Amino acid sequence: MTEKGAAEPVLEPGLVDLQVNGYGGHDVNADDVGVDTLVDLTRALWARGVTTYLPTVVTASEEKILHVLEVIAAARRHDPLLARSMAGIHVEGPALAADDGPRGAHDRAHLRDPDIGELDRWQRAAEGAIRLVTLAPERAGAPQYIAAATARGVRVSIGHCTPSPEEVRAAVAAGATLSTHLGNGTHRMLPRHPNHLWTQLAEDRLVAMLIADGHHLPVETLTVMIRAKGPARCVLTSDSAALAGVAPGRYTTPVGGEVEVEPDGRLSLPGTGLLAGSGADLRECLDWARGALPVDPADLLAMASSVPAGLLGLAERCADRGDDGGDTVLLEAGRVLETRLAGALVHRA
Repeated sequence: MTEKGAAEPVLEPGLVDLQVNGYGGHDVNADDVGVDTLVDLTRALWARGVTTYLPTVVTASEEKILHVLEVIAAARRHDPLLARSMAGIHVEGPALAADDGPRGAHDRAHLRDPDIGELDRWQRAAEGAIRLVTLAPERAGAPQYIAAATARGVRVSIGHCTPSPEEVRAAVAAGATLSTHLGNGTHRMLPRHPNHLWTQLAEDRLVAMLIADGHHLPVETLTVMIRAKGPARCVLTSDSAALAGVAPGRYTTPVGGEVEVEPDGRLSLPGTGLLAGSGADLRECLDWARGALPVDPADLLAMASSVPAGLLGLAERCADRGDDGGDTVLLEAGRVLETRLAGALVHRA
């Protein structure tokens, strides 16, 4: 029995994050990444109610990318519950725009054109786990790569780019189905119209991944994007970095080099004003969106759970809230009390 006036616990589907670079000091892209890194990262996310996620491997040498993919594959073999949570892998890059701004924190030295042979080598290292690749559609050979990746069952997302509207349309025609952190990873100044953001917003075949952390997109921009796409074609994602959840200060990281964690949680490249990933996990993003946006809270929850789960072919995880069915989170006043995967208790506060 709860005390008079206390909030009753609420059962919700587990959150599904398509872009997790790290969290709480656990870095997917660290040079010394190991199975323990992925175990600790996954447990930290369970404590936040994130039950399914795509560990995200960023631009690096092919050797480094293959190593990280092999470690993730080993972690997925380590435990069936880890494999369930790490439902696949997102490779963000290396075929991204080289300009400052669109490039974000990705290492310019390792940017390169897409190569389907490289994707095949990645997939062998990952034991078939790659589900999503982000690329810039203006890169040479991008439409051919997108078509070939799609034929292999890998989704392709448009991001870290500065394409023409025609190049966006060509990517969609070839099979691209998502936009990675739409509104970010591009130039600060764009032509009023046309520009590639309008084209992506107008294209119903593209699902928009949106970072709702209070830093990446202003309230008005995010509101308009959701209204333009419709909630069924929007996904909330964290793009959380390893520094998410750590104390303010300056840190040296494999992605971006020196990164500043500001008191409000914003991650930036010192002296540039450019963001270096997100300092929020998906639970924080959802909570912020519920408090800041004029959007139905049920729609926002779906954008952080059933919509991304559906993109992975895992909609049943959010449809069944029974003890032996879907992945669930028990909350009290916004605090995660319990997290369950297919009925198995993986976190209790």
